[in-house]
Amino acid sequence: MSPSDAPSDAASEPWLAIVGIQESGPEELCDKAREAISRASVVFGGSRHLALTATLIQGTPIAWPSPLSEGIDQLLALRGQRVCVLASGDPFHYGIGSTLSEHVPASEMEVFPAPSAFSLACARLGWPLQKSRLLSLHGRAMSRLNGHLHHGVRIVALTSDGDAPALMAGMLTERNMGESRMTVLEALGGPRERIESFTAQALAREEQAFDALNVVALEIVQHGEGAVAGLAPGRSDVLFEHDGQITRRDIRAMTLARLSPRPGDRLWDIGAGSGSVGIEWLLLDDSLEAVAIERDETRCQRIRRNAETLGVPRLEITPGEAPDALDGLATPQAIFVGGGVSNMTLMARCFDALAPGGRLVANAVTLESELALGECHRLLGGEMMRLSLEQTAPLGSMIGWTPARTITQWVWTKPLDFQGVS
Repeated sequence: MSPSDAPSDAASEPWLAIVGIQESGPEELCDKAREAISRASVVFGGSRHLALTATLIQGTPIAWPSPLSEGIDQLLALRGQRVCVLASGDPFHYGIGSTLSEHVPASEMEVFPAPSAFSLACARLGWPLQKSRLLSLHGRAMSRLNGHLHHGVRIVALTSDGDAPALMAGMLTERNMGESRMTVLEALGGPRERIESFTAQALAREEQAFDALNVVALEIVQHGEGAVAGLAPGRSDVLFEHDGQITRRDIRAMTLARLSPRPGDRLWDIGAGSGSVGIEWLLLDDSLEAVAIERDETRCQRIRRNAETLGVPRLEITPGEAPDALDGLATPQAIFVGGGVSNMTLMARCFDALAPGGRLVANAVTLESELALGECHRLLGGEMMRLSLEQTAPLGSMIGWTPARTITQWVWTKPLDFQGVS
């Protein structure tokens, strides 16, 4: 149920209190937050949260079940009663508040945030929050870190367990970043708080375990080629594992520019090959989504490895041959057709599936696929261009220009009143 679906007879005052707490327990809470816990008939929270506030709880304590969705349903069934939810730090920064806001209108909530683990870590280190990259790895793939590994960057990462810092250290060392400084901040804000610093290579050797409640601050030092070179699209082809089926870096950069990603957009990368287009799309912004459609199972596995290595494990992979493999996929705002351009049934399916105002980019390298794009251009308009690149290469004892295969590219924006191909 979304907030707009909530019953119209909403209580005249908020029924749901969300209280952020620190490891120090209820001592740091304001009077209103303490009262919200005490007067609640039901208090939801993790086992640790409930233990920290046990002296304040007068109602029924309920530990969140697994899966969490069952607990959300149980909470929503209590609408109109006084309910309290306990959270770590700031409930709306990678916290339960973000989840609850999808079900409960803000007018029905009363929120008492505490400093987040990120705020506490930056305060201890003297790092400006706005100049640090804040990353939650709690319950998420560790490989998300890879997309942020640039020389000189400061990263504050919330982890899931005490083994995570050593795993991070190993990842950095493998990527020629062993001199990076790692500061592990354990149980921040409580009596067990401890802060230690290491180089990544030293911590990787020690394999030291830490308190399960930890934040890792990283100052990246990179030597040589790293996992992600630069911020602009068109990253080096050598960063991608491939069998030759890859949109080369310069064409890839021009293709992504034409796909014109906007916040929250979803991409279909059809005939994904190595997954390079979808991966670089996701690296542009955390709000973007992408699905790689690839018929070859070996390539699907390769795409997964590339996505993990470059830090975007959220890339969806759909094995199968388009257009059948497109069944059931969420509507895209952008489509890239890198394989199957000469299949007009596939192209027609893409025209219909694309969201109004969405962009479709198709690249052709063979005469047959170029003729197909010419027909698409005749039927629907759009832009058509030929992309030619030449690079220097040895020519006997001298240097000459070597041309790459010319790419024909068709770009189309779907009209808001599109009625299909006539």
